[in-house]
Amino acid sequence: MQNIFYETIIFIPAVSFIAAVFIKWILVKGQTGKWNMTRALGSGGMPSVHTSVVVALATAFALKYGISSEYFAIVMAFTVIIIYDAINVRFEAGLHAEAINRAIWEKKFKESLGHLPSEAFAGSILGIIVAVVLYFL
Repeated sequence: MQNIFYETIIFIPAVSFIAAVFIKWILVKGQTGKWNMTRALGSGGMPSVHTSVVVALATAFALKYGISSEYFAIVMAFTVIIIYDAINVRFEAGLHAEAINRAIWEKKFKESLGHLPSEAFAGSILGIIVAVVLYFL
């Protein structure tokens, strides 16, 4: 029996992306009372869409090729870099934007750029779940 998701592995992160954006959209509605797709597609927030996508891809490669494969090693290296960037570099850039906006008394720079570790963790769990579910579909 063929599994279309693992024959064309790009479907795994694509489904994870859609799931993460949908969950984020629902959570934004719960927080603000408004449906805001722009915010759901934007950077920052719960869950981390970036993390969900790269972890889903890494999990898919682990399931398809094994954790000792060169493919998994390459994907895992990029996954670590992307998650590190989301939690540290982009998060700090958001704090800098917030400080600059306060200093100039104007909201000129986008402040929600990165993720809290809990948001990245939630994205990771979602990515793993999506990849595993689609693997056994």
